[in-house]
This record gives sequence, C-alpha cells and structure tokens, in this order.
Amino acid sequence: MAISNAALEKLIREIESQAAAAEQQISLSRAQVTSKQREIRLLKLTLEELSGVSQKTPTYEGVGKMFVSVPPPKLCEKLRSQVKTLEGDVESLGKRLVYLETTRKNSREHIDKMLKQAPVKGLGAN
Repeated sequence: MAISNAALEKLIREIESQAAAAEQQISLSRAQVTSKQREIRLLKLTLEELSGVSQKTPTYEGVGKMFVSVPPPKLCEKLRSQVKTLEGDVESLGKRLVYLETTRKNSREHIDKMLKQAPVKGLGAN
C-alpha cells in the first residue's frame, strides 16, 4: 500500500502544524507555570509576615481601589486557600506540559519516519 507523494506531503504538513501548535502551547504553559509559581512565593511570603503579627493588629485587604479591614486569621485562611488553588493549577499545567511535549516529540518522530520511508521532493527536513 503506497501513499502518493501528494498525500504524503499533505500528511507531513498536517503533522508539522500539530507540532508547531504544541510548541506554542508549551511556551504558553511554561509562562503560566512561572507566573503561578511567582504568585505562590508572594502569597507564602505574605503568610510568613502575617504569622508574626498579633491577632489584634489591624490588617487590610485590597478591594479594587480601596482597602477593607480583615482580621488576620481570616486573611491568612484566604491566602492559604489561594496557595492551594495555585498549587493545583501548577500541577495541572505540569501534566499538560508532559502531554504537549509528548505530542511534539511524537509528531517529530512521525515526520522523520515518513521522510525516511519515502522521501518527498520539495520538502526539506525540519
């Protein structure tokens, strides 16, 4: 069962576009992971600073352009909740990165395999 050059070329271009899309998604996911990790570090630093504050110290939370008084225990609980949410996001992005990197790797391997089996005129190796 031989595949025509036109069909093979079309298939290779389709796989190349999938690999390129995966590469873009990998870059985006890595940037999101970095951003979320930065937020986690900032929240943990804030929690660390709040741990040294007495329960009666007035603390404030930014809401839009104003600040609202919030008791330290409530503020700490909210920050812990945000850390947990962000850590879950980082974990899911890590899984997505593994999937995307596998997709990119498999796409490249399929292209190489097809080019080795039946070289197509006019297509350069990428």
